[in-house]
Amino acid sequence: MRNAHWRRRLLLGASAVLHLLAFGAILFQAALWPWALAGVLLNHLLIAALGLWPRSHWLGPNWTRLPAAAAARHEIALTIDDGPDPVVTPLVLDLLERYAVRATFFVIGEKALRYPALCRDIVRRGHAVENHSQQHRHYFSLLGPRAMARELQAAQDTLTTITGQRPLFFRAPAGLCNPFLDPILTRLGLRLATWSVRAFDTRVKDAARVQSQLLGGLHAGAILLLHDGHAARTKQGTPVLLEVLPAVLTSATGAGLRFVTLRQALSP
Repeated sequence: MRNAHWRRRLLLGASAVLHLLAFGAILFQAALWPWALAGVLLNHLLIAALGLWPRSHWLGPNWTRLPAAAAARHEIALTIDDGPDPVVTPLVLDLLERYAVRATFFVIGEKALRYPALCRDIVRRGHAVENHSQQHRHYFSLLGPRAMARELQAAQDTLTTITGQRPLFFRAPAGLCNPFLDPILTRLGLRLATWSVRAFDTRVKDAARVQSQLLGGLHAGAILLLHDGHAARTKQGTPVLLEVLPAVLTSATGAGLRFVTLRQALSP
């Protein structure tokens, strides 16, 4: 975590110095403005590219896997995004209960307001509800600091009020972010979490392909990503995650791995 903060400070510090040098170069010799502008643009492109890299640690601490202590305990995390969904989520909860598995649900605030009882049921069954923003805007990474803070705070308030459980983790929509996010997370007491392995189950309708991708990423400390909201359907109309979860859960258990929520993995 310290290294992630150091990387962010180094990146933003270097960016600030570059801007000052570019401004100074133009003041010294106006004819240098094309080079100064090119340097500044390249700098912004680099920062934008890092924001488009969900598993990057350059813009702040980021859980791309569980802490070393959790991995040493052979723990693994299943995270489920974009819900709650009134049709899919109850089926997922029943399946998880059948396998005695605990999962982390990254919930959208506006959906939680539509289905509060479902959110409470997630917590009642021993799972964790975490912050996935209030509106799940596709342009979340383009928001300024005030708008971004409002999104996170609104979801914090919504989910805490509904479930009685204050979120400890945040996952950005599509995993995309910008340099404003880390200070906001720090202020709200949230940790950024992405994933170790995903299988694009909102787009890929081939359950065998999704399952193969997830099984290839089963190891101690892994964070798996699936979706109950916006879930792709197989040709038979079954949500893909419902097709693949039994094999994933069985294989993980057979490999001696124990599913925990992200907040459980915080234990030293």
